[in-house]
Amino acid sequence: MNPDPTDPHQPIPRDRRLDPRETAVLIVDAQNSEIAPDIRAAKPAYAAAMRTRALPAMRRLIDTARARGCEIVYTVIESLTRDGRDRSLDHKLSGIFVPKGSPLAAVIAEVAPGPDDIVLPKTSSGVFNSTNLDYVLRNLGIRNVIVAGFLTDQCVDMAVRDGADRGYYMVCAHDACATHSPERHDGALKAFGGYCRVQSVDEALATIG
Repeated sequence: MNPDPTDPHQPIPRDRRLDPRETAVLIVDAQNSEIAPDIRAAKPAYAAAMRTRALPAMRRLIDTARARGCEIVYTVIESLTRDGRDRSLDHKLSGIFVPKGSPLAAVIAEVAPGPDDIVLPKTSSGVFNSTNLDYVLRNLGIRNVIVAGFLTDQCVDMAVRDGADRGYYMVCAHDACATHSPERHDGALKAFGGYCRVQSVDEALATIG
């Protein structure tokens, strides 16, 4: 017998169909700073994972979800000022800085936003903490959020956990995410898997509609 969702003593099943009118794809930090020459030289495995796996999967996720009527929302690390004085303390301590208007803040061309997609700049790891994403999603009538992007164990992790705490039904498209090593990627998916449904892009797309 299926659980009764109106019974507070019964768990709500995590698997469900996603109404495209209530679903957004959130692309996290898929920006030029992640494919800069110094990153590619210092972290070749990460660069390869992005190019050969994550970006193609992300493109497929964006195109198919958009065609089915989902919202596509991007967030990028970008200061609101040229000198970065508005950054979070953590970003200042960590030396994370993409100036206002920098080409490094632009979304990677392979997964570029459409003319009416939403792009939100942020200056912290958590997009729900340093942008008005929650306000925007609620205005759009969004209940389900499919997350993809970089880094799996940092900003993607934060988006999944914070979205779940705010009452969104979260899905992580794991093959459209990447971080600096396969071990960190796999460890992150295990760590935040309790807050979301972890699926491949194709598996997630199969639940829309």
